[in-house]
Amino acid sequence: MFDAKKLLDQFLGSQIPGVGGSVRDRAGGAVQMAKDNPWKAGALATVLLGTKTGRSIAGNALTIGGLAAIAGLGYQAYKNYQAGQAPAAPAEPARQPSTPLVLPPPVDSGFGPQSPAGSNEFVLVLIRAMIAAAKADGHIDNGERALIMDKMKAADVSGEAVAFIEKELASPTDLDSLISAAKTEEQKVELYTASRLTIEPDSRAERGYLDLLAGRLGLPDALVDHIEATVSSAKVTLSQ
Repeated sequence: MFDAKKLLDQFLGSQIPGVGGSVRDRAGGAVQMAKDNPWKAGALATVLLGTKTGRSIAGNALTIGGLAAIAGLGYQAYKNYQAGQAPAAPAEPARQPSTPLVLPPPVDSGFGPQSPAGSNEFVLVLIRAMIAAAKADGHIDNGERALIMDKMKAADVSGEAVAFIEKELASPTDLDSLISAAKTEEQKVELYTASRLTIEPDSRAERGYLDLLAGRLGLPDALVDHIEATVSSAKVTLSQ
């Protein structure tokens, strides 16, 4: 079995060669590298280049990074929800902080690499959930899938990982399987967070898919509102 965490990092652009430093510094370098050499950028934006989802991620989620980002965003939303806070509003550009907003969750939080949500098996579930979200508006047809696979190979994704992605792109979304894989509350939050991070729900099909996913996961509306606000705020902040 291939390393799912490495593939997730490639999806979200957090292990792009030659791009180091803070999340914010890495964001700028990642975007520039994707523009200069899109076939080697190693992010979901490159994999889906030419699709509406790909263009959206190129300007947003490409800059955030792998499992730690998904877990950190999910943890922040969950913590704020439990504290009874109002969902966060996106920060104004003039008030952007100088330090990264997306931080790894505490080790004992139930989120992230040290938790059940960080197992290789569940990270595969997160990737499957991201692909399902990308397919939600039906724009990935047979020709698009072939183009995506060609570009994936050019982005140095190969072997079992390519076979896994190809199968997920070609197969109908198995929502029952995704839902049943999320055993803990933290896993449910991470699954929805990963799905929401992948797309901007600007079509009825995408919004409907996310609403269905939240309902099937049993996430309270208030918690979903916190996840939506946290992901939106992070995308706005890290893409400035």
